[in-house]
Amino acid sequence: MYADQRILLLAPAYNEGAKIGRVVERTPWDVVDRFLVVDDCSSDDTAKIARKAGAEVMTFSATRGVGSAIRAGYHYARENNFDVAVVIAGNGKDDPREINRLLDPLCNQRCDFVMGSRFLERNADFGHMPAYRRLATRLHPLLVGLFCGKRITESTNGYRAIRVPVLDDPRIRLDAPWLDRYELEVYLLMRILQLGYRHVEVPVKKVYPRPELGQSKMRPGIDWWRMLRPVFLTGLRLRT
Repeated sequence: MYADQRILLLAPAYNEGAKIGRVVERTPWDVVDRFLVVDDCSSDDTAKIARKAGAEVMTFSATRGVGSAIRAGYHYARENNFDVAVVIAGNGKDDPREINRLLDPLCNQRCDFVMGSRFLERNADFGHMPAYRRLATRLHPLLVGLFCGKRITESTNGYRAIRVPVLDDPRIRLDAPWLDRYELEVYLLMRILQLGYRHVEVPVKKVYPRPELGQSKMRPGIDWWRMLRPVFLTGLRLRT
């Protein structure tokens, strides 16, 4: 336990056999009570490698999307009485050794939701981050902040932590079917901001590998549209 809180580290993963083991192995086990990898029906050995490295693995029988994987992890956190759930990328872009940065505001300052921001790091090195992502990840939080009335620097980074009881709020509809893919993370952030929960950003690293090593499974067109949908639908209160 960390500061008397039970901590679940959660990684959605799809065909991350080359990277997930390293993520699990770098986990500070004196802080994290359990590491859950939600395997989105990978065709490689993601589940086997994650389990061998020390993670618990939940495997889908069909590919559902990253939103469904995170949702399943949140339900697991609620059902197993965890106090805090931290989401981390399964592809190695986030450093699990920075988890204390996310946990301290929750455990010591009684915040409800902590977002890791790559843009708060001084002289941040994003590695081989594609140019279109440098632009998109800067514009997206401007839109989210505009609709939610709060200035933020980050809205698309998956490295985040939430106090699990917040997920019991009936005004946060995580089970909505339109949130199966990239929409869920943006939707949850927006509802946190709209509902007045205590939110803070902390600096974290986000490092993109060389393109030949596989940077992301997001497609520049349709998947970025999925990250924009909740900005407008939730921002205009068409879906809450």
